[in-house]
Amino acid sequence: MKKILLKIITPERLVFEEMVDQVSLPTTLGEITVLPEHIPLITALSSGDIVAVANNEHIPMAVVGGFLEVKTDEKGITNVAVLADFAEHVSELGDDAIEKAKARADELRKQMENKEVVDYEHFATELERSLTRIKIADKWRTKKYRK
Repeated sequence: MKKILLKIITPERLVFEEMVDQVSLPTTLGEITVLPEHIPLITALSSGDIVAVANNEHIPMAVVGGFLEVKTDEKGITNVAVLADFAEHVSELGDDAIEKAKARADELRKQMENKEVVDYEHFATELERSLTRIKIADKWRTKKYRK
């Protein structure tokens, strides 16, 4: 069976690189699933979860913003490159990280009320990151996935 080479990269690190069977991603136009031999594609990502499937195991990751490129290399392997503003595996989102994200979201909401000192774009991005981490961690809390 053919596979996909999935790479998820942020400005800070390589989050994931592995051969997978398929991957579902949140794009600005809706969620898509990429299978081997997918047509070439470049699109923007939205906040949500990327779910790769390898050997019938789900591998979920939280993602905020960025771009997706799908192409086939000279060997016929489908390459999926995710260049994300922020991404992390759900297993990294422990209870401690969730509490910090909730506290950060509350703090940012309060700071946004003071319109004179707020850099709105920065705060909106930080708030989106915190809320996405909470949403994705809650979604996968009771589901079975590969850590």
